[in-house]
Amino acid sequence: MQQKTITVVIDENGNSSVDLEGFAGQGCEKVLKDFQGGDRAKVERKKAAFYNNQARPAQGRLHSGGK
Repeated sequence: MQQKTITVVIDENGNSSVDLEGFAGQGCEKVLKDFQGGDRAKVERKKAAFYNNQARPAQGRLHSGGK
């Protein structure tokens, strides 16, 4: 089983990003939604691996702005 990694970074201005690795398809989106909660993303980018092969684990990145 492939290792799953979630990286959350919050900068000094309160902007945050979530980087997901090792998650596949709907699983990736569910984990991302769980982290978002009621917040909205300013930018949502799917990594190249998401588009290259849907059978492979997807990788995604979410950025949200601070106050």
